Amino acid sequence: MNKNPVLITCACIFSENQGKQKWFLVKQDASKWEIPKMVVRKGESSVRAALRMMAEKGGMTVRVLEEVGRAGGVSTVNDKTIPQRYIYYLLLNKIPGGEAIGFNDSAWFEFPKAVKEVYSKREKQMLKAAKQVYTLWQKERRKKKEQSPEDEA
Repeated sequence: MNKNPVLITCACIFSENQGKQKWFLVKQDASKWEIPKMVVRKGESSVRAALRMMAEKGGMTVRVLEEVGRAGGVSTVNDKTIPQRYIYYLLLNKIPGGEAIGFNDSAWFEFPKAVKEVYSKREKQMLKAAKQVYTLWQKERRKKKEQSPEDEA
């Protein structure tokens, strides 16, 4: 088994539109919905890889809000076991409307449907963790707006 794990960045992306949030899922191999993922290049940070993935593949301008979780796993390629480390981030889609050309399929889902659609237990857990981080982020944002109403103009 290879001792050096492959680092994979994962993007739990939400978009806010008229007070509603939608969560972005993709089909990488045309089979099941999942959170977008990409291998981190040598010398690249996992945050930078998430930004690059969504710009290149998703046609989106996003902002990383916070890490929501980490997980480990293995993959087998040519009869070799390769350890993998996944880092999940919560991302805000800042400019809606880009075309996600780098995935076989993609769609925006309301949160309960997004959790239902993802196939793995780990991804369901990470979406739920992302939703918790999102809720805290939203509360902090509201608190800041209440403290400085002159900044809204």
